[in-house]
Order: sequence, then C-alpha cells, then structure tokens
Amino acid sequence: MDAFLLGAAEVLAPTTLLYMLMGSIAGIIAAAIPGFTVTMAIVLTLPLTFAMEPLTGISVMLSVYVGGYTGGLISAALLGIPGTPSAVATTFDAFPMARNGEPGRALSLGVWASFFGTIISTIVLIIAAPPLAIFAVKLGPWEYFALIVFALTIVASLVGHSLERGLIAAMIGLAISTIGTDPIMGRPRFDFGLEVLAAGLPFLVVLIGIFAISQLVSEVEDAHAIKTGEKLVEGEIDFKTWAVMREVLMRPVNLVRSSIVGVLIGALPGAGGSIANLVAYDQAKRSSKTPEKFGEGIADGVVASEAGNSATAGGGLIPLIALGIPGSAVDAILMASLMVHGISVGPRLIMDNADLVYGMFLAMAVSSLIMLVVCVLSMRAFLRVAEVPKWVVVPAVLTCCVVGSFALNNRVTDLYLLGFVGLLGYALRALDYPLAPLVLGVILGPIAETNLRRALMTDPDWTLFLTRPVSLLFLVAAAASVAWAVRTHLKRRGSDQTEKESA
Repeated sequence: MDAFLLGAAEVLAPTTLLYMLMGSIAGIIAAAIPGFTVTMAIVLTLPLTFAMEPLTGISVMLSVYVGGYTGGLISAALLGIPGTPSAVATTFDAFPMARNGEPGRALSLGVWASFFGTIISTIVLIIAAPPLAIFAVKLGPWEYFALIVFALTIVASLVGHSLERGLIAAMIGLAISTIGTDPIMGRPRFDFGLEVLAAGLPFLVVLIGIFAISQLVSEVEDAHAIKTGEKLVEGEIDFKTWAVMREVLMRPVNLVRSSIVGVLIGALPGAGGSIANLVAYDQAKRSSKTPEKFGEGIADGVVASEAGNSATAGGGLIPLIALGIPGSAVDAILMASLMVHGISVGPRLIMDNADLVYGMFLAMAVSSLIMLVVCVLSMRAFLRVAEVPKWVVVPAVLTCCVVGSFALNNRVTDLYLLGFVGLLGYALRALDYPLAPLVLGVILGPIAETNLRRALMTDPDWTLFLTRPVSLLFLVAAAASVAWAVRTHLKRRGSDQTEKESA
C-alpha cells in the first residue's frame, strides 16, 4: 500500500497530469494522421522525458501510447484510411457507418470501446502479469509459427463475397512480404536487380498505398463531386455520448472477449495491435448471430476492433514489467527510458521499484481517462473533417501520406513504391478484390517465415509442431477456423443461389 501511495502521489501531481494531457493530445493527433505511427510519436517524446523523474517520464509516454491507439480510429472512421496499422479492422465498419450518416456514432463507439479495452487490460495487467508473462516467454518458434498460422485463417472471414479473390489477395500480400532482405541470412532476394526493391516494401508504405492512395483515387473518380465541393462523409455531427457509452456496455461479451484477445496477443513479444484488432474482429464476426452485417456498418465490428487494439497496451507491459522483455517496439522504447534513468528492468523490477510499477499501473488507467475526456471534448472538432469538401480533403490527406511514407526511412524510393502499391490497391478495389487479406499477408508473412525457419534450424524434426501441446492446440484451432469459414461461405453461396432462383 505504501508503494502504491508513493506512485499515486507522483502520477496525480498537477504537473504530471498536465504533461500527460499534452502527451495524450500528441498521441491522438499523430495516430490520426495516416503514415505517422504510435511508435514515431513515442520516439519523438522520449528525449523530452530525460529531464523528468522516471515515473513522470513513463507516465507521459504511456499517455502518448494510449492516445495513439485511439487516434487511428479518427481517420479510419471519417476517411476510410487507418491512421495506424492497429486500426485496419476499424475501417471495415466505422467508415461504412460514417458513410451511412452516423460519423459521430462511429467515433463515439470507437472511443468508448478503446477506453474500456484499456481499463480491462490494466486490470488484467495488475492481476495476471507474472503468470501470463511466464507463459508467453516459454513459447518457442514452433508455437509462434502455429499462432501465426491460426491468425492467417482470419483471411477466410475477410474475403467478402468471393473466397477465391480473397485468397488471391492474401497470396499477393504474402508474396510482397518476401521481397527484399532475407530476415534470417540477410541476403537480398526477389528484388529482380532493382535498387528500389533492395530494401523490400516497408509495411507502412504498403498499408498507406493499399488503403489511403486507392481510397483517394476512388474519391477523385467523380469529377462532378470534386467541382461541386461534395463532402467526403455526409451526416449529422450531433450525437449523444452517454447513449453511445450504454450501447458499448450493452455488448459485454464482445467487449470483454475482444479486450482479452488484445491482452493475450499484446503479451506475446512481436505481436501487437496490428494483429489484435484483426483477431478480435474475426472472433466477433464468428460469434455474431448476424455475421453477414459485418462490413456494412455494424457496431459490434467497431467495438471489437478498438477494444482489441487498445487492450494490447496493457498486454504489452506484462512481459516488460515481469521479465524485462519488450512485447513491441513501443515497449522497447519504454524499456530504454527506464534504463536511461538507471532502473534495471527484469524480474526484480517489481521488488526493487514497487512504487514505480504501481505508478505505471495507475498511469495506464489515468491515461485512458484523459484520452476519453480529450476525445469527447474534441470530437465535434474532429467531425468537422466530415464537412470539408473533397477538393480540400484529398490533397491534404495525400500530402500527409507522402510525408509519412518518406519520414519512415527517409528514402525517396519509398515514394515510388507508395505510388506503385497505391495503383495496385486501386486496381484490386476496382476488380472487387478485398484489400484486408492482402494487408494481413504482409503483416503476418515475415513473422511466420522467421519462426518457421528458426524452428527448423533449432531442430529439423517437423513433427515437433504436432507434439508440442501449445503448437498443436493452435494448429487444431486453425483447422477448425478454416472448416467453419468454408462451411459459412458455402452456406451463404447456397442461400444466395436460392434467392436468385426464387427471383
């Protein structure tokens, strides 16, 4: 209790709260701009915390962290462009909801789901940090590969109306992920002798090109809409915040399940929000009584995605606090911040710096509350984006996309790749190919390849994938997932055929 009170006294100090407020605003704005990730915002914040006390600095960075996971929702809902990789699944239902005249409801659903997801993950972090971290660190490359195989089966639920086109899009994504430098040996491959492909296609460039550029090109197809100043999203900006909160709480199973998915995936080093939001969305769709409504603007889709990605913030801190193992790039930066202040990160962190750890727990909860207040108070300002005509929005967003892509690695060649991937995304969209499976393939491809090769380099016996219990569990779950998706797809095709015959 003494350690908790010491940590609380520092976190709740007026100066610390002011810094956290500034950090939350910075995280929300950075994540809302396509191309500027949460990691970028944290990196820019790190030098500013060196002169602060350790807990104050960590609290500020946590506020940027929490705010960033929510900020990606803004552009996902209003522009159909995920501000961060962790908001990909949010676009599936938040953008259609906004297009259907409810942009305020789409944003409010995401904000409240993010808030509750962060709170749930913080509770799990406090209660279950040691056992979950110990479980996560015992997983070898066999288990990680099986987990990614299971995650890849999400493709089956994201294919839209054509299973074949969805699988083709996923294969294109996996192929893109193999271009560039071999992740194990460091040798160039599949670059076709082109210098522009020597470093591969950065994931952020692919994400921006596939979603942002293709969406913007689609928007400017209608020259009449540009000339007349037609809005990107039509709808009222009035909404009832507390009514939306009750709407989120009326979905307790979806909210808690998605949050737990986020915590578990966040606790696995190398995973994170980019996987958690897709897995949570997939599980919500599979458990729904009306899965056919997903992708048309259903509230359950927004709640699942935002609760899942926000819960990874607490999940990622589990291995960091308990074992000194960062779960993501952002957690690695938080770890570096502690080490700069001379704090040893590892199993003895809780025992040697109990006030700091309890302060971090409290800072997570306070950060989520600050994020909620900032978003609710500024939501009407964000919704003004929906009133801006296309001829203003399109070039402004395109500029942000180009700057964000260049800032990633400071390479002009990335801009050429951005244009190419954007045209590819536009062509796939025009041919009615789903884009989500392609992005999923680009995200999961390198992780699957790396762990498969590590497993076989450690022991060439492939039967270990079937004899290790956790690995076998994931593979069985993957097989069941595929069988369920194929069954649902065939059932839907049969019902569509029956409707055509009756018509």
